[in-house]
Amino acid sequence: MKVHSLPERLLAELHALDDPWLHYSYCAGYELSEWRCGALADHIIEWIPDYALKEEELDVHHGNMYVRLKEAAVRVYATDNYHKRGEVGEIALHAICRDFFGTVPLAPRVFYKTASNDVVKSFDLIHVRYIGEDDFEVWLGESKFYTDGTDAVASAIKSVSEHIDAGFLKQEKLLLSPLVPKYLPHSDKIRKILSSQTSIDALFENAVFPICIACDSNAVKQHKSHTDEYIGSVLQELSALRDKLSASKLPQKIKVHLIYVPLESKERLANAFDRRLKGLLIKD
Repeated sequence: MKVHSLPERLLAELHALDDPWLHYSYCAGYELSEWRCGALADHIIEWIPDYALKEEELDVHHGNMYVRLKEAAVRVYATDNYHKRGEVGEIALHAICRDFFGTVPLAPRVFYKTASNDVVKSFDLIHVRYIGEDDFEVWLGESKFYTDGTDAVASAIKSVSEHIDAGFLKQEKLLLSPLVPKYLPHSDKIRKILSSQTSIDALFENAVFPICIACDSNAVKQHKSHTDEYIGSVLQELSALRDKLSASKLPQKIKVHLIYVPLESKERLANAFDRRLKGLLIKD
């Protein structure tokens, strides 16, 4: 497996708590007392090749980097989810899992297709994380890019609950098993877990479900820098999301990682990302 360079880290980890299950918070930070909306939009653009291109297309050099970036932009823009503005949250989840947890995509998200060429209602992220040389986890993620955090976590609970249904997972396994690249370490074992002949229980034993909530944050709006007061305010918001997720009983059924990305304005970030992406698509 080739090791590709990843974009330089922008997000700062504010919290990594385990009481009793893992939940984290990552923030874009401030510059000259302003939330770094433009910097975060740029960062998400930097991640779209890793998110949208296949392994063999990521052989990027100075002679093709612009072409590859445009190809990735076209694929992101063409998805139904982009026009609902959900793609920003998906790419943010992809970037966090890749950068902070060292996960590896099983296949680019935009390639999970049905026979009619529509995007499958699938997990937003399907990665593998290696633990030492002999063990691995399959990461099945869900992201919500909302204005309101309460609505976001309620939607995430609904989506994940539907996704862990036996019928959905059987369909998902049928789609994913052939997509597992042979170059990945332990590819045969990964395919075995995703095989239709293997019990879903084996997948649950091996799976992690990261849930990313990227939404407007009063903490970000009310502060100007990473003070102790700011971090404490974000922790309160993270704890409120954790409590709602815990009340759903999902963390008692599956291994959940809650990932919170507080935003000053979801709309500002969506618009900034949209301008940058469309700038890559302009044709004279």
